[in-house]
Amino acid sequence: MPFGDTFKALSDPARRQILELLKKGPLSAGDIGSHFDMTGATISYHLKVLKQADLVFERREKNYIYYQLNASVLEEIMLWVSGLKGGGTDAEGK
Repeated sequence: MPFGDTFKALSDPARRQILELLKKGPLSAGDIGSHFDMTGATISYHLKVLKQADLVFERREKNYIYYQLNASVLEEIMLWVSGLKGGGTDAEGK
């Protein structure tokens, strides 16, 4: 799995904070935005970057979009990093 988009997404503190919020459960863009002092357009941009990196899923319900953490991508990164330190697994988790 190419990690370029993932690391780019994780490099921004606001996006990391969004992921922290989403680990508690799905939230709408408005709910996420209420935790920040930034415009809705900026929140949308951050969510777009997180979606492109497959770090979040979106689910539409009526007039709302709910965002949810995609933990599987984070698990892949953890396995890869663990393999770098010689933890007995390679990049494929073997």
